[in-house]
Parts: sequence; C-alpha cells; structure tokens
Amino acid sequence: MLKRFLAGAVLAAALLAQTPAPPKPASPLNTAVLEAYVRHLLVWPATVDVTIGDPTPAPLAGFYTVKIRGSLGGQTQEVSFYVSADSQNIIRGDVYNVNASPFEDDLKILRTDNQPFLGTPGAPVTLVEFGDFQCPYCKQEAGVVRNQLMAAFPGQLQLVYMDFPLESLHPFARGAAIMGRCIYTQSNDSFWAYHDWIFQHQAEITAENLRPMALDYAKTDKNLDIASLTACMTAPEPRAQVDRTIAMGAALKVNSTPTFFINGRRLVGTISLENLKIVVEHEIAWAKTQASKSAPASATDCCSVQLALPGAGKAAAK
Repeated sequence: MLKRFLAGAVLAAALLAQTPAPPKPASPLNTAVLEAYVRHLLVWPATVDVTIGDPTPAPLAGFYTVKIRGSLGGQTQEVSFYVSADSQNIIRGDVYNVNASPFEDDLKILRTDNQPFLGTPGAPVTLVEFGDFQCPYCKQEAGVVRNQLMAAFPGQLQLVYMDFPLESLHPFARGAAIMGRCIYTQSNDSFWAYHDWIFQHQAEITAENLRPMALDYAKTDKNLDIASLTACMTAPEPRAQVDRTIAMGAALKVNSTPTFFINGRRLVGTISLENLKIVVEHEIAWAKTQASKSAPASATDCCSVQLALPGAGKAAAK
C-alpha cells in the first residue's frame, strides 16, 4: 500500500512539473503593427532583433509607455515611445510637467551630500561636475569652472565635485580619486588645493608614483594629518565613496568626462566660459521667476482694493 501511495505521489509531482506556466497576458497593443512601423522609422532591417517591452501607463491620458529594443550582434539600442491604446498614434520624445524641472529624472538621481563643494550652499544654481583627475579635458576645464566661473557669480553658484575615474583609459585616475576622498574627510579646502595640484602635475604622475608624490604634497598642507591620511588610503570607506559616485554617474548615463549638470541640465565636454555664463545666468533668472510664483502674497496684495471715490479721503480722515 505504501509503495502504491509513493508511486502515485511521484507520478502526480511529475505531472505537475510538466504543467505549462499560465500564458502571459496578451499586450493590449497591436505589436505587429508597432514593430513594422518602428523598423521603418529607425531603419532597422530584418537582421535586427526587435523586443517590445510590456506597456505601462504613460503620463499622457490614453497612452502607454513602451520600450522597444533593437539588437544586432553585441550592439543594442533602446527607444521609448508613447503609444495610443488603439495603436494608431505613436509619440517619440519627452513629456514634461510644467510644475517640475524639465530635468527632474536626473535630479532624483543626483545626490550631492558628503561631496567636496565650493560656493554657497543653497545658492540658486548648483553645478555638479563628474570628473577624472587624469582626464586632459577635465584639466583644461578645471581652471575655467573652479576660478573664473565661480568668481563671476559670488553667492549665486555652488560647485560640487563627483569622482568618475575612467579606469580603462586612465591608470592612476581611481587612485587619485581615492586620495582625494581621504583628503576631503579631513578638510574640504584641502581637497580643492589637492584638486588644483593634481591637475598642475598631471603629466608627471603615474599609477606607480601617485602615492609617494601625493603624500609628499600632503606634507605641505598644515590642515592634513599624514598618519591618518596614510591609513585612509588602504581603508574601505574612500573606495566605497568613489564607487558611489561612479554608480551615480552610470545611472545618469555619464560616459565621458567632464560631464556637468547645472541645476540638472546636462553639458558634456569642455565648455567655454561665455557659454557656461549664459547657462548659469539663465538658471538664476529662472530661479527668480519660480521664487516669485511661490512667494506668499503681502498684506497689501491680499484682500482690499482702494477705489478713488469722491469724498473717500474725507471719510478716511474722520
């Protein structure tokens, strides 16, 4: 009897294992029409594999958000579309809410706490730089941003530095970033002095001589404790902090340095002082308009209207 029971249990388990999973719900969209149109729009031939993601509610009434990926060999391209419920209308682009920053998605990712900074906290404009200490373009831009741009907007601009070492291209960049984090833990001002020093000596530094050169430099800074700095260079914390900003940059799809975010507005590469000023001035003006919209009405703006009626002055004088 026991053998018969066990045999029946095994058979039942086998049958359950062979039971196919419930079918995936059909897409509410006409995916065949959608794929054919997108192939034509993006010039994707039959050799490109197309994957249409599951539709999700879009920020537009009556539309779905659909991510469509084309793959060929090791290359992929993903494009987002808004597709009407009847699959007859397709929108490619961005949807903005006028009550929020147009760069809201990136601003949600950017976290500037515990980062080296210059300028005034709470300033109307924040410039976040993702930089690499071995990058020649970062060196070129450093003086423009660090000195000239900051001097042009006293009290109105804050600069925040994020490490984004491109390790595959620059052998000493990560080590320099870790050293910078160790210096920053002791002094924000000392970090910026180190920032300037390392760019000045960029051509002389290698992965092999970075540590002794940086320690020799640090001995000239009276704000730094060399024993603490030496211990920090082998500790896990500065590495984790550099990894944090690298991950943040990756989430923002940063792939080159320098990359700037001015109040969330992305600018890539070396930007002239004149063009940087134009963007900062624009952001300052925009911040003022937003502040005036949110400012509470004054007592004289609120609740009374004075009319120039005959005899009004006499009545008020009584």
